[in-house]
Amino acid sequence: MEMVILVDDRGEAVGTQSKESVHGSNTPRHLAFSCHIVDDAGRVLVTRRALAKRTWPGVWTNAVCGHPGPGESLEQAVRRRVAFELGSEVSDVVCVIPDFGYSARDASGIEENEHCPVFIARTASALAPNPDEVAEFQWTTPSALTTAVDAAPWAFSPWLVSHLDELAPHLARMTENADV
Repeated sequence: MEMVILVDDRGEAVGTQSKESVHGSNTPRHLAFSCHIVDDAGRVLVTRRALAKRTWPGVWTNAVCGHPGPGESLEQAVRRRVAFELGSEVSDVVCVIPDFGYSARDASGIEENEHCPVFIARTASALAPNPDEVAEFQWTTPSALTTAVDAAPWAFSPWLVSHLDELAPHLARMTENADV
């Protein structure tokens, strides 16, 4: 059974609960992460969540999201989810927005309530997405991603929409010296 870490308003651990039971109509605050992946061509990866996902199925979002388990570091969790969701490996895993958090309710009524540090990593191997997690993926430029989110925020995950403005300068820095 996958467990998530419950946190207080400052992001400090206060307990654990099963992932299955924590997500509902009144979700307690818990620890999660979002990771954006860049490549050597100066692009950023966006993925479309599989249609079978319990929350926000079919929306476009960052490369991977997840929850660290008890005793697992955020970086270990990022690497684990990249392997599971994308069949890939990453390097240069950096937390760029450590204090990001959000609450949002999807169309089915399930609430997300997460302390969700945001990471950027560099791709280190080819992608082989898990179809249970990823419906499709696209490499794009940071500026094209910002334009798309501004034009159609409803097509993207609420966490991506909420942190993109703060993330943009970090993405620009990570992609500016690309081997284009």
